[in-house]
Amino acid sequence: MKHSDNAVTSVDDDTPLAREIADLRARRRALDDVHVRLPSGTRTLTVSNQKGGVGKTTTTVNIAAALAGVGARVLVIDLDPQGNASTALGVPHTADVPSVYDVLIDEFPLADIVQTSPESPLLTCAPSTIHLAGAEIELVSHVAREHRLRRALDEYLASTPEPPHVVLIDCPPSLGLLTINAFTAASEVLIPIQCEYYALEGLSQLLGSVQMIQKHLNPPLHVSTILLTMYDGRTRLAQQVAEEVREHFPQQVLGTVIPRSVRVSEAPSFGQTVIAYDGQSAGAVAYREAAVELLARSDHDDADDGESTNEGES
Repeated sequence: MKHSDNAVTSVDDDTPLAREIADLRARRRALDDVHVRLPSGTRTLTVSNQKGGVGKTTTTVNIAAALAGVGARVLVIDLDPQGNASTALGVPHTADVPSVYDVLIDEFPLADIVQTSPESPLLTCAPSTIHLAGAEIELVSHVAREHRLRRALDEYLASTPEPPHVVLIDCPPSLGLLTINAFTAASEVLIPIQCEYYALEGLSQLLGSVQMIQKHLNPPLHVSTILLTMYDGRTRLAQQVAEEVREHFPQQVLGTVIPRSVRVSEAPSFGQTVIAYDGQSAGAVAYREAAVELLARSDHDDADDGESTNEGES
């Protein structure tokens, strides 16, 4: 009878669900033991994809929260008039709140509008309000209209006693003056790509936009990071999309993939990131892993700049 019980236990432990739970537990332990090196300067990344519904804002706020969770000071700039990033970070963004609109149109100092998220003292947000919807038209007549965010951000970083280690800019899915301001203010582009049909649709347009900004407005801008989102490992389609993206962009794609997750979808309705809402869930663990990988890649870039000869070491 004892032998039979053990046999049952071994079978139960070998089910897909049991393996998934064990894997998630091991990944949580690894994250608890991880040590990161924070960047010596400020990294500014625009999170962009001109195809909607790919998890752009979700990626912005959860990567931001995960970075704060490992000790990084993070500023999220919400350039999307819908203000979803502000909502997810628990930051007020009603029409009477000073916002990015005031920075772009009336030249408010960025420091005057930045708020601290209730999730962490290390996590701050420059909120969006509904007024930002009209900024595209208003900016047309302004001097240096493409550089207004960059100038405000440069002044903020120079005057802040403890500048953020990472700035993440969440922009609208269209290529207008708001997105151009985001591209001009950043040195890196982070592209979330949904693991579904037509995943690469619009990507060539986005890459063309990046090249245009590089050529005319911001030469250092480059696509540094691609994150696969809404991944369902049970489908052959998701696996094919992941393979295709990795084949086209082997250097930029993070090893971490973000799974489809109910918890990730639920969190914004509570005014939280998934890190705060359910930090032990599969989605939260994946975003935490992606944040660690993002910082590790910064280390790798620094090593490359320093003519490192240890590329083969892990």
